[in-house]
Amino acid sequence: MRKAFLTLFYSGLSPKAPGTVGSLVALILGFVVLYISSATTLFLLTILIFILAIKEIDKYELETSTHDNSEIVIDELAGMWLCLSMVANSEYSLVPIAILGFVYFRILDIKKPSIIGKIDAKVKGGLGVMGDDIVAGFFAGLLALATFKIISMIF
Repeated sequence: MRKAFLTLFYSGLSPKAPGTVGSLVALILGFVVLYISSATTLFLLTILIFILAIKEIDKYELETSTHDNSEIVIDELAGMWLCLSMVANSEYSLVPIAILGFVYFRILDIKKPSIIGKIDAKVKGGLGVMGDDIVAGFFAGLLALATFKIISMIF
C-alpha cells in the first residue's frame, strides 16, 4: 500500500522520466478533483498528502537506506496540486494555465533554482523530499498567473 501511495499508483516506476510521468498523473487527478469539488478542497488535500507523505517517506528511507528515490513521485503530486489550487480560481481558462503551470513546475523541479535547490540539498528525510516540490509548485503557480496576467495586459 505504501509503495502505491509513494509511487502515485506506480507511475513513479516509469523507466523514463518518472517525475514527469508522476506530475502528469497528478495533473489529471487534480483536474478530476477540481471537476467534482473545488480549489479549496484540492488545496486541503495537498496539505493532507504533504503531511502523510513526509511520514511515509521517512519510513521508506529508513527501510531502504535511500534518500529521494526517483520512484517516489508523491512529492510531484503535492507540488502540482498546490500549483493547480492557485490557478484554479483565477479569471483565466483552467486548462491552458494549468498546462503552463505544469511546464513551469517541471522546469523548477528539474533545475532546482535558488531556495528549491537549497531545500533539496540541505533538508533530509521526508520533509526534504516533499519540501522542494511544494516550493516549486508554489512558484510554478505564481509564474503561471504572472505570465497570464502579462499576456492579458499586452493583448
